[in-house]
Amino acid sequence: MKEASSTALLPADLADALLVGRVWRGGDVNGPCVVAVRGGEVFDITAHVATTADLFEREDAAALARSAPGEHLGPATALIEAALAGDSTTPRLLAPCDLQAIKACGVTFAVSLLERVIEEQAGGDAARADTLRGELLATIGTDLSSIKPGSPDAEKLKQEFISRGAWSQYMEVGIGPYAEVFSKSQPMSAVGFGADVGLHPDSKWNNPEPEIVLAVNSRGQVVGAALGNDVNLRDIEGRSALLLGKAKDNNGSCAIGPFIRLFDERFTLDSVRNAEVRLTIEGPDDGFELDGVSMMRQISRDPLDLVAQTCGRHHQYPDGFMLFLGTMFSPIKDRDSAGGGFTHHLGDRVTIATPALGGLVNHVQRSDTIAPWTFGVRALYSNLARRGLQVQPTENNQ
Repeated sequence: MKEASSTALLPADLADALLVGRVWRGGDVNGPCVVAVRGGEVFDITAHVATTADLFEREDAAALARSAPGEHLGPATALIEAALAGDSTTPRLLAPCDLQAIKACGVTFAVSLLERVIEEQAGGDAARADTLRGELLATIGTDLSSIKPGSPDAEKLKQEFISRGAWSQYMEVGIGPYAEVFSKSQPMSAVGFGADVGLHPDSKWNNPEPEIVLAVNSRGQVVGAALGNDVNLRDIEGRSALLLGKAKDNNGSCAIGPFIRLFDERFTLDSVRNAEVRLTIEGPDDGFELDGVSMMRQISRDPLDLVAQTCGRHHQYPDGFMLFLGTMFSPIKDRDSAGGGFTHHLGDRVTIATPALGGLVNHVQRSDTIAPWTFGVRALYSNLARRGLQVQPTENNQ
């Protein structure tokens, strides 16, 4: 495996990027801390804001992250290098979210729509995917990326698919008026940069899903973005869409990091809309390499539309939420046999990267063999209380 430099795994404009995240500090602290990265240097600002969920509720979140006094923990490159080396003697990077719900959008790109339909028609059998892909493309005979979801043209296409007997529940959320939004993971369960991600032991056909993840506060305001891996079990979901929870929410199946970049004059929602997200997979035992790019401008639903479909008068998130925007990159490169497509090998290194956010690196293992998730919300509150820190309620809860 090629070793990536720590500099390449941080924003290209690190000196100007306003980043926030979480680290685990040992010693007398022995708990999670909120950190801000300024000019490439890391500062512990937990004394001012106990959780990132608290930070995102503040109108002065960017100003606090930019200037609040805090203990200097060294350069961000050192945290990255320590995580890559598995060094637990220094502060360890955690997922940059904490109390927020973790939601995800599916089928927001035409390519991912086709792959979901293929999974469904294959019934979870990877060997049938290649043949079905060709048949489906011949049947569709149109570029789905040109169709605006919920539009009259989309409804017309839907009726055409029904007449051909080619309609699918995935097409309903792909080109219909309602986006697919599901609960990807539980608050406090996401893993961070350098951690192992987990595959359910029953899965034999699976893949990473490289995505941009929005950080949204309780008022529905998007305050920043990070990189994420929405680990996916194609065979489990392909058997039945009702198995989505089993396919998506397992120990280590959600990775976010390395930091959340807050919006400011240099990084905005338009930066997200125009981002190029690169996926690299490197095999530990077979020399396998896969490299591909997702173009966020090809998304079929605007990020703000996805936020509005997630929260509003119909659904509130008092602790805010993280929102995976979906992926267009479903790896199909043959790995173990001709026509067999892609599936993970244990030990695969997955890197998801874009210049404005850096890179998220994780290694693939089984969900039942990686470190169990034991530090939840109650543990966080107990830990903060021991340290004399307090989570601040939102105005609506006061």
